[in-house]
Order: sequence, then C-alpha cells, then structure tokens
Amino acid sequence: MWNSTKITQLLGIEYPILQGPMGGGFSTAALLASVSNAGGLGSYGAYTLTPEEIREAGKEIKLATSKPYNINLWVNDVDKSLLNYPAEKLEKIKQQFKPYFDELGIPLPDLSSDIPSKFEKQVEVLFELKPAVFSFIFGIPSKEILQESRKLGIKTIGAATTLEEALALEDAEVDAIIAAGFEAGGHRPSFLKPAQESFTGLFSLVQQLKAKTKTPIIAAGGIIDAKGIAAALTLGADAVQLGTAFMVTDESGAAPIHKEMLFKNPNVPTTVSKSLTGRMGRMISNKISDAVPFETEVLPFPLQTKLIAPLKVAALAQGRTDMISFWSGQNTSNLKHHKANELMQSLITETAAFYRKAR
Repeated sequence: MWNSTKITQLLGIEYPILQGPMGGGFSTAALLASVSNAGGLGSYGAYTLTPEEIREAGKEIKLATSKPYNINLWVNDVDKSLLNYPAEKLEKIKQQFKPYFDELGIPLPDLSSDIPSKFEKQVEVLFELKPAVFSFIFGIPSKEILQESRKLGIKTIGAATTLEEALALEDAEVDAIIAAGFEAGGHRPSFLKPAQESFTGLFSLVQQLKAKTKTPIIAAGGIIDAKGIAAALTLGADAVQLGTAFMVTDESGAAPIHKEMLFKNPNVPTTVSKSLTGRMGRMISNKISDAVPFETEVLPFPLQTKLIAPLKVAALAQGRTDMISFWSGQNTSNLKHHKANELMQSLITETAAFYRKAR
C-alpha cells in the first residue's frame, strides 16, 4: 500500500501527508485539525508566538482533534548579529526603505535591536502540551531538549537543505528529516551554510539523502498534488509535506488577498529574497523584493520583520499588492481546493488511483 511507510508507522498516522507548519499567523487549529482528522499530520508553526500564546493554541487544538499533530519552532530565532547592533547602521538601513513608506504615506517605525530569543521558553510549553511531533528549523536543539523529547514520547523532525545538514541531524538522532527543496515557499531553513549557498532542488536532495542517510525522509518543496506525492515517494521519500496548497485553503490564516492572488495567477513568478524578514525566503515577486538583491544589506532577523510589518499593513489597507511580500512555493500551477479537508481527500484518492494505474 502506498500509504504505509516508515513515517506513517513512526508518527501513527494513516497517510504520509504532512501539512507544512506555516508560522507568522498562517497556522490555525482548524487547518491543523482538518489535516490530522483526515489521516495526515496537521502542523502549527509557533515560532512567532509567546509561550502563553502557544499554550492557548494548544487548548484550541485539543478541542479540534485527538489525532497526532506537530508543533514547529525555530532553534535559531534571533540573528546573532543583533547583539550590540549599531544604532547608526539601523537608522541607515531604515532610510533605504523610507521611499516605500513615503509612497504609502506612513512614517518609519521606531525600532529596538533588543530582541531576546523565545525558543527555550517555547520548548517548555511544548513539553507541557506533548504533541506527537516536535519539528524545528534553523538548527538542531540541544542534546538535553532532544533527550527530553524522547523521554516524553515526542517524535523529533529537523529540516535540512543540504546533505551535510541531514547528516548533522542524523548524528543528533532525530526521528525524521525534512528534505527542504529550493522550490519550497517561505524561509529557506539553512543552518550550516548561508541560504544562498544551499539551493539544492527537492528531487536531487531526496536522492542524496536516501543514498547517504538511514533516517526517514520527508520531501518538501513544490509538491501540490498527487503526481508530486507519487514522484517524491518513488524517489525514496517516506512522506511529503505541502505548504502552499494548504496555505490557500479557507482554514489557513493567510490574508484573503494572498489566497486570491495565488488562485487567480497560476505560475505566478516567485523569487528568493531577504527583504521581508532579513532571512532568505521564497515569495511572490514584488516591487520591494525586485529592488533588494542578495548583496543588499538589510536588518538582521527578526528586526527586518518589525521594519516591514507596518508597511505590509498599510499596503493591504490600500490594496497595493505590488508592495506586499506574499510567501509562495515555486509551483502554483494546480491550486484548486479551498477547503483543507477536500484537498486532503483529493490527495488521498488521486494518489491511490495513480498507484493502482501504475500496477
């Protein structure tokens, strides 16, 4: 059976289909529950949340599903360069973005580089909630955190953009590894080399990982339908993770205009830019991302996020989609489902039919 894999056995789910753990307000208990209740693994991206907000989200999730689910955090959630960040450099970079604020008629925000990490406190709440899965990006948690996860029966999943990162995760004895292909939307979660040096495509990455590692592999990046699922499984992946296809459903927290843009513009051009948050991520090309090439210095993460946040709010209010950075994977050619449960049922039915036909 196509749906019986190392991942389904490991996580106690029926189908090897995972919902990408989209942070920044995109995740909801309703989206997570729709996927988990249909036999996949729903996820909740919690890296922007305070510990108390994660606790409240856990209560919502508990009311929505009794099935396995995943909470995702960022191991490295604040750039080290923010420590003692020069005030004059902060002001200089703010001024580079001033023309966009002037165009929308809003002032530049007051910013402070004093931004502490939330990760350790977030993990404490995660251990209280005891989700079936704890996934993470931008690094590897400490041995103590991984040991406590095992003690509590929580499976751990780390993301790799290169073979070297996958080997590091395997050495740390994580339970599964996400092969994060270059095609994926959202942040590029590289942690051993800069993101711009870790642009391996998904199918190449899956094959590299299968050849050199023994840990179960989850393929992520550019998969939106049954054909993509079948292709990834055929190349050796033990499961797939879909982000953009779930992000455009009604249950996700993405803005309606964000979803509408992806539905109405098949094959919309995307780019990889650090203009939105300070870290490289794939998004729909826009006026700002086009003007901020790789070599342009921006504020460290998450200070750049705080700079751009009021700009995004104003652009949304004024209908200026050319000024908004909308996350998206590289493949948007076959987005058609507005309900997460309908998407899951379609993926399950069509993948099963594909395998029956192949036999």
